[in-house]
Amino acid sequence: MAAGGFCKLPDSTVVVALNLPSPAPDGVGGVRVLVHAHNRARALTRLRNLGLRAVYLRGNAAPPTPDEVTAVLHHPDGLIWRTLPENSVDAPELWHPIRTLLRRGTAAARV
Repeated sequence: MAAGGFCKLPDSTVVVALNLPSPAPDGVGGVRVLVHAHNRARALTRLRNLGLRAVYLRGNAAPPTPDEVTAVLHHPDGLIWRTLPENSVDAPELWHPIRTLLRRGTAAARV
């Protein structure tokens, strides 16, 4: 579940999308994280600075969709996430700021 990808925007910035395992203790499902940055290396550095140390982007198998690019560009932090739907029929949930994922992961780790 290490799929991810990127797209370069006309202003020469990039949007990186990564599918990561769920931070929940049961490990069911996963999350899709989007990062807007000046380049791919800075996008990954932003995630690593938040504590997601083992995050790598290999290839461009799952680049962000136009809707995902719009969502991350309209968010003030430029760093958002949502859970991956269990199947293609389920409607995806709304995007959340990354701080809610980090709080959720640390709260789950404390239990």
